[in-house]
Amino acid sequence: MGEGGYKIRNQAAIHFITFAVVEWVDVFARKDYRDIVLESIRFCQLEKGMLLHSWCIMSNHLHLIISAKNEDLSDVLRDFKKFTSKQIISAIEANKQESRREWMLRIFKEAGEKNSRNSEYQFWRQDNQPIELYSAAFIFQKMNYIHNNAVEAGIVEKAEDYLYSSARDYKLTKKCGLLDVVFL
Repeated sequence: MGEGGYKIRNQAAIHFITFAVVEWVDVFARKDYRDIVLESIRFCQLEKGMLLHSWCIMSNHLHLIISAKNEDLSDVLRDFKKFTSKQIISAIEANKQESRREWMLRIFKEAGEKNSRNSEYQFWRQDNQPIELYSAAFIFQKMNYIHNNAVEAGIVEKAEDYLYSSARDYKLTKKCGLLDVVFL
């Protein structure tokens, strides 16, 4: 996670993290690819000790406020990125109905070659910029930013109406979101 001078120094702390797709490709405009991210987060919650506090999936990026039970957040994020990259690329390759298939795969291949990675493709940008959330006010600011992403993008009028976000969990009194959230 140390790309671009950013590194998770306190593995036990709560962090705000953004993952963006290379070249900001709108991969998550398709439900199938969003579902891969959701399933991967669920797996990390159950098997790797990820504590998800807030989240939002947009068309070409996702925001998370997370921590780790085992104080190994860097490892959890590395595994999450590696797994989702492979799964989403495989899903795109296998999806003969995907109208943007060849275009997306070319972009991911060029990014992989450009960054001389061991893998053939690069899906996620390398500049995650994890930010440690050191106060309640800072947590609240980042959570509002995450939850209002879909409102600012003009997708919904109210944050809690966006399905791919934890805004509904925080706004409504009963569990109703797609992922389990550990409230802050």
